[in-house]
Amino acid sequence: MYQPSAEELKSIEEWFAEYDARAERGELDKLADLGVFPMNVATDVPGGHAAVRQWTREEYLEAMKEAMGGGTAGLDLRSRRTPHFLSPNLVVVETRATMTIEGEEQEMHYADLLVRTEDGWAFQTMIQGGWGYGWPAARRG
Repeated sequence: MYQPSAEELKSIEEWFAEYDARAERGELDKLADLGVFPMNVATDVPGGHAAVRQWTREEYLEAMKEAMGGGTAGLDLRSRRTPHFLSPNLVVVETRATMTIEGEEQEMHYADLLVRTEDGWAFQTMIQGGWGYGWPAARRG
């Protein structure tokens, strides 16, 4: 099992501090700049099975705009993150968060796969239950 250094752990904390600041300011284009596209998205269909897709940058922006109250500033986000390094270049980060938009509070539990690129960390896969309304269920083979 790979054991990250204190510096590697700090680099993940700093990356998410920047991500959260951009999210709180409603800077969706700048959030997308922190990703690698196409982006893998894994979720589930409520009452069904898992569902997976690949999003383009444009699809990501549309989904985040809807999920984040229209992409406006004023988002209050409080997160507790646990990174699980698979290697020096791959880390799965589990997040438990509370997001408040326009006075409405939502609890979230999700994970992201971050990959180290030449430009620094980037998120490439998002995993969160409950996004799959209307999506076809995943199929093997």
